Amino acid sequence: MDYLQRNARKRIDPQQVLPGARSVLCLAASYTVPSSEFRVPSLSRSETRNPKPETSNGFVARYARYTDYHEVVGRRLRQLTGFMNRLGGAGTRSLWYVDTGPLLERDLAQRAGLGFIGRHTNLISRELGNWTFLAEIITTLEMEPDLPEKNRCGTCARCIDACPTRAITGPFQLDARLCISYLTIELKGPIPVELRPAIGNRIYGCDDCLAVCPWNRFAREGKLMKEHARPDLEQPDLIELLSLDEAGFKRKFSGTPILRTKRRGLLRNVCVALGNVGDATALPALERAARDVEPFIAEHARWAIDRIQKKRGAKEGKD
Repeated sequence: MDYLQRNARKRIDPQQVLPGARSVLCLAASYTVPSSEFRVPSLSRSETRNPKPETSNGFVARYARYTDYHEVVGRRLRQLTGFMNRLGGAGTRSLWYVDTGPLLERDLAQRAGLGFIGRHTNLISRELGNWTFLAEIITTLEMEPDLPEKNRCGTCARCIDACPTRAITGPFQLDARLCISYLTIELKGPIPVELRPAIGNRIYGCDDCLAVCPWNRFAREGKLMKEHARPDLEQPDLIELLSLDEAGFKRKFSGTPILRTKRRGLLRNVCVALGNVGDATALPALERAARDVEPFIAEHARWAIDRIQKKRGAKEGKD
């Protein structure tokens, strides 16, 4: 995770990003939708120990079930930035970012009054809940600051209790190396064997700590992302995903955040999920994956095969 140390000075000083900057405009775009539209939950902590064999569908984090938010939100920011530069006149400069710049997004959003940092270390908005994309515009315009938002977690610790891998090590403390979102998206190498069972059927990210937050009860449905939804990513068939070649992977996930994992990363995750689900009908597909030209995929497929076979043996022993 050395990449987090890059541009450290810029992260704490926006003037290092845009010389002459006087303000940072922080924005949040909701991707909240009616709960009925998200019918397939990730496996619970108990189910990762004894997964239900009838569900060979994967779990994709809610934010990734849309056209890539960088593009959708970015189009709006380009328009707003142009307006601000015209408003300020000659010499006005503005730069926008959507989870892409060397900025402490959550800290800036809290200071701007968009919300407060929850015990899970994510931003919580009283109006939008947890389900938000954050964006910023650094500008040379002088803007009146808003008041920072106060923490409103109270005694609630649901997010800490919900974390499948215990990555939230304490209030406002996250060990990202244990976080399923990191393991399934950012990690480029093999997933540590001891953490694989807790991943359940999650193949891209994890929403558990966000989903249990009681502030979601007050969240308003997001309109910006709604028209960009990808229903085919709500409950993808794991066995079908395992058959994707490079071209098929790019066709299926073109324009979505899932491209970030590349084929090797996604199929690694799919193998782990199938091993946890324990569906024996996945064995032929896993055996083919165990011969994949990418050794990285093959190793995770062999792990899944071994896990399924051990479960079958244990079940037959009981019978």
